[in-house]
Amino acid sequence: MDEAIAEHVKRKHSLFIGERTAERIKIEIGSASRLEEARTMEAKGRDLIENVPKRLVLDDSEIRAALNESVSTIVTAIRAALELIPPELAGDISERGIVLTGGGALLRQMDQRIREEIGLPVSIADDPTCSVALGAGRVLEDFQFLRRVEVA
Repeated sequence: MDEAIAEHVKRKHSLFIGERTAERIKIEIGSASRLEEARTMEAKGRDLIENVPKRLVLDDSEIRAALNESVSTIVTAIRAALELIPPELAGDISERGIVLTGGGALLRQMDQRIREEIGLPVSIADDPTCSVALGAGRVLEDFQFLRRVEVA
């Protein structure tokens, strides 16, 4: 997502921004669907035409458009994964829904967009950036736990 933002700013505004700036833009004004209240922020980078420092004001709709391909890829991957699940799990997922993990789960409106496009309940893990590592740790602590939740 950060790369998509940096590439968009470079292409549209001829402004080179670093990874940290792209991430800050994503966190401050990025979203997966329209926000109730518009947001803007100033970004600093290097003008690619004149090779001088430059400031630019970006708005959330522009960043949302830049993120759309990345978000759509995630939605498509979820659909593909759902097509492969055993029928026994389909009922559980339709009742309990999908839990988002990882940094992408923190993108504003990500859960809402997936809920709208997939049609299932969606929630965000309590600690989405650490949940995968915590789950792997739990399996390593109690390997029998894996056998209880393993899907053939």
